[in-house]
Amino acid sequence: MGFSNLPPSPDQAVAIATLNLWARRADAAIMHVAVPWAAMLADTTAATKVRAEMLPLANFYRAHHDALVVTVDVTDGLNRSVEAPELVALGRSITDTAVQRLYREFVSAVDTILHPAYLGLAAETNLIRYAAPAPVYDAVVTMANAAAADQRALGTTAALYVSVQVETAWGRLQGTNVYAGVDEDRADFPFLDALGLSSYPYLGGFADPDQVPLDYYARLDAGQPIPVLVVEGGWASQSAGSFVTSPATQARWIHHQAELLDSARAVAVFQLSFADLALSLFPPQPPGSILPLFATLGLVDTMLTPKPSLAAWDSIFTRSLSP
Repeated sequence: MGFSNLPPSPDQAVAIATLNLWARRADAAIMHVAVPWAAMLADTTAATKVRAEMLPLANFYRAHHDALVVTVDVTDGLNRSVEAPELVALGRSITDTAVQRLYREFVSAVDTILHPAYLGLAAETNLIRYAAPAPVYDAVVTMANAAAADQRALGTTAALYVSVQVETAWGRLQGTNVYAGVDEDRADFPFLDALGLSSYPYLGGFADPDQVPLDYYARLDAGQPIPVLVVEGGWASQSAGSFVTSPATQARWIHHQAELLDSARAVAVFQLSFADLALSLFPPQPPGSILPLFATLGLVDTMLTPKPSLAAWDSIFTRSLSP
């Protein structure tokens, strides 16, 4: 169980305080990272970026005996219909084989320098397939499979995965509510040692955590079971637009999710946000950005004051992991 180092505001002192607060209630940590496209296209090596920007944090986690999980994200995490903003700004695309080589170099640097226990080669692949142009999805398939082959040849010790978006697998983001599953993802990424799950049920139209079926995660792993881990997700604590919620509802989700995890025999669960985001202190978002929908996923608020969900998380963290 764990989090990523995503502070409530872009301030180093706040980031350190946030990290120290959640480190005591986690036995694992996740890095959800974009490929540093601009730097690498300007001839900075992947190894240089990883050593300078990721290795110190990885060493902190290891000093706390935390298992490390890394997801490499290759498209826009807030809009799966388009590519990474940094790459788009440069007029480049992952459909370009030269760009794909940079991705493979970055994956290799992450693996060989950080030695994560689990390494994700792409995020929310089924949502990319649904929302993005077909050549973009095809490029993700090509890149991830090539990177997996690279790392296998190098003798990686990491369990390799991609993540799928659970609400999309159940047809809820598409508005059909018809279960689609993840068979296509399993076929397109045959190297999988594990399956990552991204799950934000409130974005899929669930009004209450108890509405989420107990096989919500387990059904995705039926047929040919492999280990599953939730690599991002949560339930917001403040209402937005037509979505109505509360801190108490968020806490109920933490408890209910534990039942879903048990049903799927999940090996790990991560929230990217331990604290709420003070959006006014971050760079302005483009019109229509969905970032506000994720702003109150934290178990503490922007001042690091606990919400009811923190006690719920802590109660689950005291349980022993059953293999």
